[in-house]
Amino acid sequence: MKRRDFVGHAGCGLATIIGAAGWGAAAGAQTAPAKPTSPETPAALPDRKFYRIDLEIYEARPDSWCHKKGDVFHYPEDWGKVCPWLRGSLNDFVRILEFGGTLPWRYEGTPYEKVIDPDGVTTEYVRCPDPTADLVVKIIRTRVEAPRR
Repeated sequence: MKRRDFVGHAGCGLATIIGAAGWGAAAGAQTAPAKPTSPETPAALPDRKFYRIDLEIYEARPDSWCHKKGDVFHYPEDWGKVCPWLRGSLNDFVRILEFGGTLPWRYEGTPYEKVIDPDGVTTEYVRCPDPTADLVVKIIRTRVEAPRR
């Protein structure tokens, strides 16, 4: 079976998650409907939304060596202050949220229940991969006005 056939195969997990909507829809990205284009009439891009991304240490052991509960970091200004292991876990989530995507799971009934509001505040929770850290970060995305040029 060819790789392209496998990815599109009904039994493949990728095909089930992504479906006919495509990769962008799997991450919750908002896309404009496809319009025919020609060199004379380029496709119009959808209006870009802008966000502020804050990283709050939501849970951490009291004796944590890297970050303490309640620490707040602003992305991208404070990115270098975040532990490299934690940055590795956060990177994909921050990038998805930064460009307007959302992740569909909600963790209902847990302390990690999310807020999903593309036009306001959206939250996501990410755990550090260090097994001794017991550290959870709350990513807070807040919609802001476009920067002035």
